[in-house]
Amino acid sequence: MKPQQDRNFDSLIKKFEQRIYDTRKGDWRLKLVKEDLDSFYRHEPLTVWDAGCGFAQISLWLAGQGHRLTLCDLSEKMLARAERQFAEAGLSAQFHHAAAQTLAPQLPQFDLVLFHAVLEWLADPMPSLQTIANQVKPGGSLSLLFYNRNAMIYTNALKGEWRWKHLLDDSYMGKGKNLTPPNPQYPHEVIEQLRQWGFTVTAHTGIRVFHDYLTRAVREQSDLDELFELEYRHCRMPTYREMGRYIHLVARRD
Repeated sequence: MKPQQDRNFDSLIKKFEQRIYDTRKGDWRLKLVKEDLDSFYRHEPLTVWDAGCGFAQISLWLAGQGHRLTLCDLSEKMLARAERQFAEAGLSAQFHHAAAQTLAPQLPQFDLVLFHAVLEWLADPMPSLQTIANQVKPGGSLSLLFYNRNAMIYTNALKGEWRWKHLLDDSYMGKGKNLTPPNPQYPHEVIEQLRQWGFTVTAHTGIRVFHDYLTRAVREQSDLDELFELEYRHCRMPTYREMGRYIHLVARRD
């Protein structure tokens, strides 16, 4: 069942900080996204819109390279945190407290649009994604990070018990915990939609292709450096990348 409205994370900001951002797995996500973007955007200054900025780690990194940032978020608290981090770094940007798809018609087109870990929380993911993607200039790129439905299905199939019934009748969406997105997406469907809208995928990375399938006991008894070396070796290979907890795509608008 889809949510009736987009998710606002004002009430969960501490959980996000502790369980997603201040973790080794969170650092790994940032590393891979930065790698996918670095080869494209290390030279001339670009106009960049971070559509649903959260704590704005990637925006802060891009602003530090001289790019011109516009940020928005539905969460007032997350946007305030982003503004504070820019101020502390001595960097400037435009900030808007608004949902990205609502703000989009008021904005110009950009060289680069970031849409990270937002799609899976929206009431209408694909129409909203199209609205965001329309703000990419011809020749510009969309950086899209989303929660992978392949991984959600596989993880819950391995856990078994009550979950199998909900997977079989396709009613699992929305039955997870507070930080489990209700609308994860299949990578092949997202890529096909982007193709139909005139985009060509230029980078495709799976984030945590092994990590999240391991039990805590296995992780505690194993060498995490070896695990992330294994992750790195496979994260951009077909098959393995499709099983990442998150999928990161960079798509150029033709």
